[in-house]
Amino acid sequence: MARRRSREKEPSREDFMLKEQLKIEEGVFDSRTMLRIGKLFSKGVLSSMEFIIARGKEADVYLADAGEKVGKDFIALKIFRLENARFQNRVKYIEGDPRFGRVKGSIFAIVSTWCKKEYGNLLVAEAAGVHAPRPYAFSGNVLALEFIGKDGKPSQTLREQTVKKPEKILDQILEDTRKLYQNELVHADLSEYNILMLGDVPYMIDFGQAVHIKHPDAMRFLERDIANILHYFDKAYGIEKDAAEVLGKIVS
Repeated sequence: MARRRSREKEPSREDFMLKEQLKIEEGVFDSRTMLRIGKLFSKGVLSSMEFIIARGKEADVYLADAGEKVGKDFIALKIFRLENARFQNRVKYIEGDPRFGRVKGSIFAIVSTWCKKEYGNLLVAEAAGVHAPRPYAFSGNVLALEFIGKDGKPSQTLREQTVKKPEKILDQILEDTRKLYQNELVHADLSEYNILMLGDVPYMIDFGQAVHIKHPDAMRFLERDIANILHYFDKAYGIEKDAAEVLGKIVS
Protein backbone atom coordinates (compact mmCIF):
# COMPACT_ATOMS: atom_id res chain seq x y z
CA MET A 1 0.00 0.00 0.00
CA ALA A 2 1.42 3.33 -1.03
CA ARG A 3 2.28 5.74 1.79
CA ARG A 4 -0.09 8.65 1.95
CA ARG A 5 1.66 11.93 1.27
CA SER A 6 1.77 14.31 4.23
CA ARG A 7 -0.50 17.31 4.00
CA GLU A 8 1.67 19.39 6.30
CA LYS A 9 2.65 22.69 4.79
CA GLU A 10 6.22 22.78 3.60
CA PRO A 11 8.41 25.33 5.37
CA SER A 12 8.72 28.68 3.64
CA ARG A 13 11.97 29.71 2.03
CA GLU A 14 12.49 32.28 4.80
CA ASP A 15 12.02 29.65 7.52
CA PHE A 16 14.42 27.31 5.76
CA MET A 17 17.05 30.05 5.43
CA LEU A 18 16.74 30.96 9.09
CA LYS A 19 17.15 27.33 10.11
CA GLU A 20 20.29 27.04 8.02
CA GLN A 21 21.72 30.31 9.33
CA LEU A 22 21.21 29.29 12.95
CA LYS A 23 22.25 25.66 12.62
CA ILE A 24 25.75 26.40 13.90
CA GLU A 25 24.22 28.13 16.93
CA GLU A 26 22.08 25.23 18.12
CA GLY A 27 24.45 24.69 20.99
CA VAL A 28 24.06 28.31 22.09
CA PHE A 29 20.46 29.31 21.38
CA ASP A 30 17.60 27.44 22.97
CA SER A 31 14.39 26.84 21.03
CA ARG A 32 12.57 29.86 22.50
CA THR A 33 15.40 32.21 21.59
CA MET A 34 15.50 30.85 18.05
CA LEU A 35 11.76 31.40 17.80
CA ARG A 36 12.17 35.04 18.88
CA ILE A 37 14.92 35.57 16.32
CA GLY A 38 12.67 33.99 13.71
CA LYS A 39 9.93 36.53 14.47
CA LEU A 40 12.31 39.42 13.89
CA PHE A 41 13.47 37.73 10.71
CA SER A 42 9.87 37.41 9.48
CA LYS A 43 9.17 41.07 10.27
CA GLY A 44 12.02 42.19 8.03
CA VAL A 45 14.20 43.47 10.87
CA LEU A 46 17.13 41.20 10.00
CA SER A 47 18.00 39.06 7.02
CA SER A 48 20.88 36.98 8.39
CA MET A 49 23.28 36.76 11.32
CA GLU A 50 26.99 37.27 10.99
CA PHE A 51 29.07 36.78 14.16
CA ILE A 52 29.31 37.71 17.81
CA ILE A 53 30.78 41.17 18.47
CA ALA A 54 30.44 41.48 22.25
CA ARG A 55 30.03 39.06 25.11
CA GLY A 56 28.69 40.39 28.39
CA LYS A 57 27.68 39.00 31.76
CA GLU A 58 23.97 39.04 30.90
CA ALA A 59 23.82 39.10 27.11
CA ASP A 60 25.73 38.53 23.89
CA VAL A 61 25.61 40.95 20.97
CA TYR A 62 25.73 39.76 17.37
CA LEU A 63 26.30 41.59 14.14
CA ALA A 64 23.42 40.90 11.76
CA ASP A 65 22.53 41.95 8.24
CA ALA A 66 19.59 44.33 8.41
CA GLY A 67 16.22 43.42 6.93
CA GLU A 68 14.31 45.45 4.38
CA LYS A 69 12.39 47.43 7.03
CA VAL A 70 15.48 48.86 8.70
CA GLY A 71 17.10 50.69 5.82
CA LYS A 72 20.70 50.12 6.87
CA ASP A 73 23.35 47.53 6.14
CA PHE A 74 23.74 46.16 9.65
CA ILE A 75 21.99 45.94 12.99
CA ALA A 76 23.11 44.72 16.39
CA LEU A 77 21.18 41.80 17.86
CA LYS A 78 21.34 41.66 21.65
CA ILE A 79 20.39 38.27 23.06
CA PHE A 80 19.85 38.04 26.81
CA ARG A 81 20.70 34.72 28.41
CA LEU A 82 17.72 32.87 29.84
CA GLU A 83 19.78 30.87 32.31
CA ASN A 84 21.44 33.65 34.24
CA ALA A 85 21.16 34.04 37.99
CA ARG A 86 22.37 37.66 37.71
CA PHE A 87 18.92 38.74 36.58
CA GLN A 88 17.53 37.81 39.97
CA ASN A 89 19.66 40.62 41.37
CA ARG A 90 18.42 43.03 38.69
CA VAL A 91 14.77 42.89 39.72
CA LYS A 92 15.29 45.98 41.91
CA TYR A 93 15.79 48.06 38.78
CA ILE A 94 12.39 46.91 37.52
CA GLU A 95 10.15 46.77 40.58
CA GLY A 96 11.16 50.22 41.82
CA ASP A 97 10.32 51.73 38.44
CA PRO A 98 6.76 53.16 38.36
CA ARG A 99 6.42 52.08 34.73
CA PHE A 100 6.52 48.42 35.76
CA GLY A 101 4.67 46.35 38.32
CA ARG A 102 5.98 43.50 40.40
CA VAL A 103 7.73 40.90 38.27
CA LYS A 104 6.44 37.41 38.90
CA GLY A 105 7.08 34.05 37.34
CA SER A 106 10.04 32.42 35.69
CA ILE A 107 13.44 33.74 34.76
CA PHE A 108 12.09 34.05 31.23
CA ALA A 109 9.48 36.55 32.49
CA ILE A 110 12.20 38.58 34.22
CA VAL A 111 14.50 38.57 31.20
CA SER A 112 11.66 39.41 28.81
CA THR A 113 10.67 42.36 31.00
CA TRP A 114 14.29 43.48 31.10
CA CYS A 115 14.51 43.33 27.30
CA LYS A 116 11.25 45.28 26.96
CA LYS A 117 12.55 47.82 29.48
CA GLU A 118 15.75 48.42 27.54
CA TYR A 119 13.76 48.88 24.35
CA GLY A 120 11.53 51.46 26.03
CA ASN A 121 14.48 53.26 27.62
CA LEU A 122 16.20 53.54 24.26
CA LEU A 123 13.04 55.08 22.81
CA VAL A 124 13.18 57.71 25.56
CA ALA A 125 16.86 58.35 24.81
CA GLU A 126 16.11 58.75 21.11
CA ALA A 127 13.27 61.19 21.79
CA ALA A 128 15.56 63.16 24.12
CA GLY A 129 18.22 63.55 21.44
CA VAL A 130 20.74 61.48 23.36
CA HIS A 131 23.56 59.72 21.53
CA ALA A 132 22.48 56.09 21.93
CA PRO A 133 21.59 53.19 19.61
CA ARG A 134 18.18 53.45 17.98
CA PRO A 135 15.93 50.52 18.97
CA TYR A 136 14.23 48.70 16.10
CA ALA A 137 12.26 45.88 17.68
CA PHE A 138 12.26 43.29 20.45
CA SER A 139 10.82 39.84 21.00
CA GLY A 140 11.13 37.99 24.29
CA ASN A 141 14.81 38.01 25.18
CA VAL A 142 16.02 39.37 21.82
CA LEU A 143 16.54 43.07 21.09
CA ALA A 144 17.36 44.52 17.66
CA LEU A 145 19.05 47.90 17.72
CA GLU A 146 21.25 50.23 15.74
CA PHE A 147 24.77 48.99 15.07
CA ILE A 148 27.36 51.45 16.33
CA GLY A 149 30.41 51.02 14.15
CA LYS A 150 31.67 51.38 10.60
CA ASP A 151 31.71 48.89 7.72
CA GLY A 152 30.66 46.04 9.97
CA LYS A 153 33.43 46.75 12.50
CA PRO A 154 32.04 47.60 15.96
CA SER A 155 33.17 50.74 17.75
CA GLN A 156 35.46 50.46 20.75
CA THR A 157 34.43 51.47 24.22
CA LEU A 158 35.66 54.70 25.77
CA ARG A 159 37.88 52.55 28.00
CA GLU A 160 39.53 50.81 25.04
CA GLN A 161 40.90 53.89 23.32
CA THR A 162 42.54 57.23 23.96
CA VAL A 163 40.36 60.11 22.76
CA LYS A 164 41.88 63.26 21.27
CA LYS A 165 39.46 65.75 22.79
CA PRO A 166 38.61 64.36 26.22
CA GLU A 167 37.05 67.57 27.58
CA LYS A 168 34.66 67.75 24.63
CA ILE A 169 33.78 64.07 25.07
CA LEU A 170 33.13 64.50 28.80
CA ASP A 171 30.95 67.54 28.20
CA GLN A 172 28.90 65.60 25.66
CA ILE A 173 28.41 62.67 28.04
CA LEU A 174 27.27 65.01 30.81
CA GLU A 175 24.96 66.86 28.43
CA ASP A 176 23.37 63.57 27.35
CA THR A 177 23.01 62.64 31.02
CA ARG A 178 21.21 65.94 31.56
CA LYS A 179 18.93 65.33 28.56
CA LEU A 180 18.05 61.90 29.95
CA TYR A 181 17.20 63.36 33.34
CA GLN A 182 15.09 66.11 31.80
CA ASN A 183 13.17 63.31 30.09
CA GLU A 184 12.75 61.53 33.44
CA LEU A 185 15.38 58.84 32.99
CA VAL A 186 18.64 57.94 34.75
CA HIS A 187 21.07 55.56 33.05
CA ALA A 188 22.08 53.95 36.39
CA ASP A 189 25.13 52.09 35.05
CA LEU A 190 27.18 54.75 33.31
CA SER A 191 30.91 54.12 33.00
CA GLU A 192 33.72 54.06 30.46
CA TYR A 193 32.68 50.49 29.62
CA ASN A 194 29.13 51.45 28.60
CA ILE A 195 30.09 54.17 26.14
CA LEU A 196 31.03 53.42 22.53
CA MET A 197 33.11 55.89 20.53
CA LEU A 198 32.05 56.52 16.92
CA GLY A 199 34.67 58.97 15.75
CA ASP A 200 34.63 61.65 18.42
CA VAL A 201 31.00 61.04 19.41
CA PRO A 202 30.26 59.06 22.59
CA TYR A 203 27.26 56.72 22.43
CA MET A 204 25.72 55.45 25.66
CA ILE A 205 24.76 51.77 25.59
CA ASP A 206 23.21 49.15 27.90
CA PHE A 207 20.00 50.85 28.99
CA GLY A 208 18.33 47.84 30.60
CA GLN A 209 18.90 49.07 34.14
CA ALA A 210 17.98 52.72 33.40
CA VAL A 211 15.22 53.90 35.73
CA HIS A 212 12.53 56.54 35.88
CA ILE A 213 13.41 59.50 38.09
CA LYS A 214 10.58 58.48 40.45
CA HIS A 215 12.42 55.26 41.25
CA PRO A 216 13.34 55.41 44.97
CA ASP A 217 17.04 55.02 44.17
CA ALA A 218 17.12 57.24 41.06
CA MET A 219 19.10 60.06 42.68
CA ARG A 220 21.61 57.65 44.18
CA PHE A 221 22.05 56.03 40.75
CA LEU A 222 22.53 59.44 39.13
CA GLU A 223 25.14 60.45 41.68
CA ARG A 224 26.92 57.14 41.04
CA ASP A 225 26.84 57.70 37.27
CA ILE A 226 28.39 61.14 37.67
CA ALA A 227 31.01 59.91 40.12
CA ASN A 228 32.00 57.02 37.83
CA ILE A 229 32.45 59.11 34.71
CA LEU A 230 34.22 61.99 36.49
CA HIS A 231 36.58 59.55 38.19
CA TYR A 232 37.49 58.00 34.85
CA PHE A 233 38.26 61.31 33.11
CA ASP A 234 40.24 62.48 36.13
CA LYS A 235 42.27 59.29 36.23
CA ALA A 236 42.76 58.93 32.47
CA TYR A 237 43.09 62.56 31.37
CA GLY A 238 43.58 64.66 34.50
CA ILE A 239 40.29 66.51 34.00
CA GLU A 240 38.77 67.55 37.31
CA LYS A 241 35.15 68.59 37.83
CA ASP A 242 33.18 69.05 41.01
CA ALA A 243 30.58 66.27 41.25
CA ALA A 244 28.11 68.37 43.25
CA GLU A 245 28.30 71.18 40.71
CA VAL A 246 27.78 68.78 37.82
CA LEU A 247 24.80 67.20 39.59
CA GLY A 248 23.27 70.63 40.14
CA LYS A 249 23.48 71.49 36.44
CA ILE A 250 21.90 68.16 35.47
CA VAL A 251 18.90 68.32 37.76
CA SER A 252 18.25 72.08 37.54
